[in-house]
Amino acid sequence: MTATTHDSNLLTATDLRVSFGSGDAAREVVRGISFGVRPGECLAIVGQSGSGKSVTARTLLGLAGDGAQVSGGLNFDGQDLTSLRERQWRAIRGVRIGFILQDALVSLDSVRPVGREIAEPLRLHRYGPRSARWRRVIELLDQVGVPEPEMRARQLPGELSGGLRQRALIATAIALDPQLLIADEPTTALDVTIQAQILGLLAQSKQRGRALIVISHDLAVVARLADRVAVMRDGLIVEQGPTQDVLGRPQHAYTRALLDAIPSSHSRGTRLSPADAPALRVAPVRKATVQEAAAPAPLLTADGLVKRYKGPDGKVRTVVDDVSFQLGPGETLGVVGESGSGKTTTGRIVLAVTKPDRGEVRLHGRPWTGISEAQRRPRRRYIGVVYQDPLSSFDPRWTVQRILSDALPAEAGGAAARTARIRELLHQVGLGDDLLDRRPLLLSGGQRQRVAIARALAPEPEIIVCDEPVSALDVSIQAQVLDLFADLQDQLGLSYIFISHDLGVIHHMSDRVLVMTGGRIVEQGDAEQVFGNPQHPYTERLLAALPKVDALSPAGLAGRPHPTTPRREPALERSA
Repeated sequence: MTATTHDSNLLTATDLRVSFGSGDAAREVVRGISFGVRPGECLAIVGQSGSGKSVTARTLLGLAGDGAQVSGGLNFDGQDLTSLRERQWRAIRGVRIGFILQDALVSLDSVRPVGREIAEPLRLHRYGPRSARWRRVIELLDQVGVPEPEMRARQLPGELSGGLRQRALIATAIALDPQLLIADEPTTALDVTIQAQILGLLAQSKQRGRALIVISHDLAVVARLADRVAVMRDGLIVEQGPTQDVLGRPQHAYTRALLDAIPSSHSRGTRLSPADAPALRVAPVRKATVQEAAAPAPLLTADGLVKRYKGPDGKVRTVVDDVSFQLGPGETLGVVGESGSGKTTTGRIVLAVTKPDRGEVRLHGRPWTGISEAQRRPRRRYIGVVYQDPLSSFDPRWTVQRILSDALPAEAGGAAARTARIRELLHQVGLGDDLLDRRPLLLSGGQRQRVAIARALAPEPEIIVCDEPVSALDVSIQAQVLDLFADLQDQLGLSYIFISHDLGVIHHMSDRVLVMTGGRIVEQGDAEQVFGNPQHPYTERLLAALPKVDALSPAGLAGRPHPTTPRREPALERSA
């Protein structure tokens, strides 16, 4: 084996091709791409869902999948990876090449405590006695920002938030400090402060000479961490080079479109997706703020909500603490805060799927919580929900038609009327009739989320609770879905409670904002006021930790050190 030096690539891919199927049914999803990454360097691979970037990442670990045909060159530290057998791959994975999986919601074993999950690679590679492995697990959980790590290590994945699960996956991947870490959307489910902590941890790995390949749809994260960027589309790399060149002076129209799709304060009141993207065409662009007029009666009022849970250590923790707010007709209320801040539990109380220990929610001025489900059922149709992970909320055996039919109210009529309504719902969210017989696993991420929105619309609600509805989507599909939410609000007069850890999304979408930490609201007000002139130190800390979209400008990128590429003079600002 040839030892690598800092001036040579640790991993090199040459004319890499990956295809599935055979004969006329063969489909090439990675179409002859070449790239390399050096020790102490981060290469980011960006592109839309379906561009081939995740297949590329899995191929680098011998996990392209059953039936995959891989050709081209793939060299790691002087070793040809294309000729390895599964037993040889197992000696490399985890200890020499680490992998952070994309989907924390389903990637952890649901019946095994997360501490045992993290300890598994340590056990397989004979890392000391059990007591030493346990100490390492606690150290890793603390390192990735998990509070109360000893208690969390004993919990099952289902007892953790999405952000905590993602951090547990990261801890598993870095347990043995591999030479190369491949991270597929490593910060997707993380709030900005934990995201900053994880990015700092990955940056420290670079400083220790570790190589990183990061796949991300978050171009602000890419700008902060990556030394070089490869932009993929339809299985090809369409643009590749130093980060400051690719993001600050993009040459390809596709790269420019990705940059234009980023939600921020500057995008507020405008469309994010191009005119030919599938979205409603009948609605005007949403107004930037709620017009000042005589305030109508609130649709929903939350007053003094409190929720407590007992942890596995027997300690009672307050996760929602005296939370009060109102939601008006046609308004979007953004709820932002760190993982564990209580925002999702607040949403569940609003949906009346979690019972508050104290306080109440009123809908149309009448009790919504504190009454029996039988009393609530006739009014259930007024509040819908769109979850973070639609795939987990769908029955995988059901077709799109059955999913939407199940959501229709009983008074929707007979079979013909219900089918017509289902087709109308699909068209309303920019989908065609050809998806009626598809099952969820055969839909793209963007299509699944649109079906989830159609399901929420089926009973004709007045309010939709959106819990991280775009966090798992790449930037261009995210743009289309955010435009769809805005179009539907303008057309149907919907009110949204929009829960997200992404401050750019919240700023783009919201009329008013609640900032939560430790189960409490520490700041609330008009979106422009909260983001432009924060009054609470916690809000200031959130905003300070946010990777700035402005950093994507040539001037911002040129001021950032790139240890493996020469410094360049800043270029002119890219026009909007």
